[in-house]
Amino acid sequence: MFVVQVKLSIIIVNYNVKHFLEQCLKSVYQAIGTIDAEVFVVDNNSIDGSQNMVKSLFPKVILIANSKNTGFSTANNQAIKKSQGEYVLLLNPDTVVPENCFESILEFADNTPDLGGCGVPMVDGQGTYLPESKRGLPTPEVAFYKMIGLNKVFPNSKKFGKYHLGYLDADKNHEVEILAGAFLLIRKKVLDQIGLLDETFFMYGEDIDLSYRILQGGWKNYYFSGTSIIHYKGESTKKLSTNYVKIFYKAMVIFAEKHYTGGHQKLFKLFINTAIYARAIISICVTFLRRFWIPFIESILIFGSLFILKNYWEEHIKGITTYPSEMLSIHLPYYTLVWIMTIGFNGSYQSPFNFSKLARSITIGTFIILIIYGLLPNHLHFSRGIILFGTLLVAAVLFLWRTLYHLIKYKTLDFSQRYNVKSILIGSEKNWNQLSEILNSYNKKYQQIGFVSDKKSSSPHWLGTKKQLREIIEIYGINEVIFSNDSVSTQYTIQIMNEMGPEIHYFINPAESNFVIGSQSKNTNGLYFGEQIELNLSKKEYRTQKRIFDLSIAIILGIGFPIFIGFKKTRKMLYNLKDIIFGKKTWIGYAAPNENLPPIKSGVFATDHKLEEKQALFQKNIDLLYAKNYNVYMDLRAIFLS
Repeated sequence: MFVVQVKLSIIIVNYNVKHFLEQCLKSVYQAIGTIDAEVFVVDNNSIDGSQNMVKSLFPKVILIANSKNTGFSTANNQAIKKSQGEYVLLLNPDTVVPENCFESILEFADNTPDLGGCGVPMVDGQGTYLPESKRGLPTPEVAFYKMIGLNKVFPNSKKFGKYHLGYLDADKNHEVEILAGAFLLIRKKVLDQIGLLDETFFMYGEDIDLSYRILQGGWKNYYFSGTSIIHYKGESTKKLSTNYVKIFYKAMVIFAEKHYTGGHQKLFKLFINTAIYARAIISICVTFLRRFWIPFIESILIFGSLFILKNYWEEHIKGITTYPSEMLSIHLPYYTLVWIMTIGFNGSYQSPFNFSKLARSITIGTFIILIIYGLLPNHLHFSRGIILFGTLLVAAVLFLWRTLYHLIKYKTLDFSQRYNVKSILIGSEKNWNQLSEILNSYNKKYQQIGFVSDKKSSSPHWLGTKKQLREIIEIYGINEVIFSNDSVSTQYTIQIMNEMGPEIHYFINPAESNFVIGSQSKNTNGLYFGEQIELNLSKKEYRTQKRIFDLSIAIILGIGFPIFIGFKKTRKMLYNLKDIIFGKKTWIGYAAPNENLPPIKSGVFATDHKLEEKQALFQKNIDLLYAKNYNVYMDLRAIFLS
C-alpha cells in the first residue's frame, strides 16, 4: 500500500540549461518554505556542467543523471517512480516560481477533491501572458481552425478560439481540458490510476496525452489563477524551427492514432499532415526573411546601382553601344556577391548602423573584387572604373538606405539610439557593485543609471524607493530593469512586469549569483549575461564569422575536391563536409570540454593541434585564449597547421 511521506514531489528535467536551472531551483526552494517537499532533477546527459552545479549548490536535490537524452516523458517517469509525494509537479527548468506558488496551489488542490491536474497562468520574460497556459482538446475541428489561423483572428470566440480557450478570463479559475507540461501539478493517486507519461512521445504532446487521460479517468483539470510563473521560452519560441514542426506534429499524429478512431482519426491525420508541410514551408520562408531580408534588399540595391552605373558608363564614358553580355552575367553578380559576403563576414548585419564597419567591409570587398578581376582572362577585362566608382556609389546607396531604415525604425537620426541601454537595478547597493562591472562590459553604450532600494543610501547611484519606480523609469528614460532576488521577491517581479508592460526589458539576478537571466519576448530564447560576455566567441558577430568561414571553406572544398582529394588532411575534411554544411560540426573546435566557455560544435580539428602531449591544463588555457581572442585567421591558421 502506498504511504504518503511528503506533500509535494517536484520534478525538473534538464538538458544543457545550467544557469536557468540554477535560477529555477533557487526559486523552488524559496517557494517550498515549510512544505514537506522533495525535489528531483533528471539530467539528460547535459555537457554544460549542470550536474556538478546541482551537486555543489543544491545537495538536497535528488539527482538522476542519465547517460543519454532519454526524452521528456521517460525522464519524468524515472523520477515519478521514485517520488513519494501526495502531489507531483512537473516543472520546466526555464521557469521561475513566486514565493507563494506552492502554498496557494496546494491549498486549492486540497479543497478541490475532483482535481486530477492543475496548471497556472504563465508569463514570458517580458511579463506577457502566454496563451498556452490553458488549452482545449485538439479535436479535428479545433485543429482545423488553428491550422488555418482562425484561432488568432477570433481568439475570444467560443467556436474558433477553443485551442487556447481565449474566451475564458485568464484571471479566474476554470475547468479546462489540456494543461501545459511546463508547470503541471498532478495527484499521485491519479498517476497510479491512469499510468505515467506515455514514453512514445519523446518531446511535445505528452502533456496533451496526459491531460486527456486524466479526464478519461473521471478527474478534472483546472486552471488556477491564484498564482503565476515566469516561463522564459514560450511556445512560440520553437515554432519557427522546422525541427519543431516535424517533432510537434508527429506527436499530434501519435495522439490521434492513440485516442481517435475511424473517420475522426483519418480527418485529424489529414489536417496534421497538411499542417506539417504548410508550417514547414512557412517556417523556412519566415526564418529566411528574418535572417536575410536586409542582405536580400541590399543585394538588389547594389546590383541595381551597378546596373545604372554600367548604362551611364557605356553612354557617357566609353561611348559604346553596350558591354558584352558577360558584364551582366558575370561581373555585376560577382561584384554584388563579394560585397554582400564581406559585409556579412565583418558583422555589419549584426550592427547595421555602425557605419565605420560598413565602410571597412565595402573597402575590403573592393580589394577582393579587384583581385578576382585581375585573375580573369583578358577578354573579360571590361572596366576597372566601374569597380572604383561603383565602390563609391554602393557605399553612398547603402549609407542612405541604412540611414532611412534607422529613421523609420527608431524615429530619430541619433544613431547611438540603437545601442543605448539605460538600465536600473532594483536591489541593494551591494548588488549594484557586484553587477556593474559585468553589465558594463556587455556593451560600450550600456548605461547603468543606478539602483532602486527602499533602504536609503548615500551612494550617488541610489535613485529612490520602489514606490517611486514608475517615476524613475519615466524621468531617466529607462528601457531595462534588473531585479535582484537577494532584495526583491519573484512575486513582486511578476507584479512589476505586469504593471510596466513589455516596452521595458526585464532581467533577474538570482540570489547569490554573478549572472543575469531574462528574455526580450516570448519569441526569443532566454538570455544569459555573465562573465563569458567578455569572450569574442560569446558575441553573435564572431559566431557568425566562424559559421561563414566554415561554409566558405566547405564550398571551396566542394568545388575543388578533385584537386584536394589526394591530400590526407583534405580527405578528412571532405569526409566531414556534410556535417560542416549542416552545422553539426565546425572546422576548429575546443581541445577539451569546458562548461565555462561559449558552446561551439565539435571540431574536425582542435585548438591544441601543435601539442604533442594532450595535457589538460594546456588544453584548457588554449581553449580560453581561442574563445577570448577569436578571429577567422586563427581558424585558417589552425587548419593549415593541423
